Amino acid sequence: MATVPTLRFHDDHAIPQLGYGVFKVDPAVAADVTGQALRAGYRHIDTAAAYGNEEGVGQAIRESGIPRDELFVTTKLWDDAHAYDDALAAADASLERLGLEYVDLYLTHWAVPAQGLYVDAWKALIELQRRGKVRSIGVSNHPVPQLEEIIEATGVVPVIHQIELHPYFQQRELRAVHERHGILTEAWGPLGQGKSDLLENPVLADIAAARSATPAQVAIAWQLAHGHVVIPKSVTPSRIEENLGAKDLALTSEEVAAIDALDRPDGRGGMDPAQRPLPGA
Repeated sequence: MATVPTLRFHDDHAIPQLGYGVFKVDPAVAADVTGQALRAGYRHIDTAAAYGNEEGVGQAIRESGIPRDELFVTTKLWDDAHAYDDALAAADASLERLGLEYVDLYLTHWAVPAQGLYVDAWKALIELQRRGKVRSIGVSNHPVPQLEEIIEATGVVPVIHQIELHPYFQQRELRAVHERHGILTEAWGPLGQGKSDLLENPVLADIAAARSATPAQVAIAWQLAHGHVVIPKSVTPSRIEENLGAKDLALTSEEVAAIDALDRPDGRGGMDPAQRPLPGA
């Protein structure tokens, strides 16, 4: 089994560059499809409290027989638990649902600027890391002002920032901020969530045909070429394996440049993090 490459955080822990995401995976099938992903060779699983499927992910991990130190597990703090004590309790609840003593990476799922508790949430993650309940800490869906503010307020830089990122929405300015701080970029929605025509784009299709690959593999390989962590999701066994196969597809600089040219000003498919509503709104 070919090994997925790893990238090193600035805290010296490492993350497999290609993982399996379980966003919108029905809790009823989460154990089954996560187990399929682990059998296919994935060792990095990305879940969240808000997905409602941490129990299934934990079940799949237990049933896999894979040693814990060979797995990388990410989960996330939800918007309604940003107050310091609430965040500590939420992390404990996630660990209980997962059946784990620690997670490898814990993220604040959204900054929710209107709520104004993102610094408190980040301080709680710092404490969770100090207590050994999480190995590394990062953020997801943080606009630049909030990202800069948590760093300035605590002196602690997230190891990674998980953001919407795909060929139609490349977030170059935000990626430059990451590079300045030594933050890894992680892509959610790498196959163009909300932009269903991405995998029909002729640039991806032509590269795929030339390489005996699929457009999805090309889109994932483009992320890997840029040094991003990427977490494609599928519940279809053949596509779970297909996505993992992207690790073996090394694009040329010309192919990467052709995909770089697909960036669109209206390419965002998900919510703008700056406009994230208050929990329950």
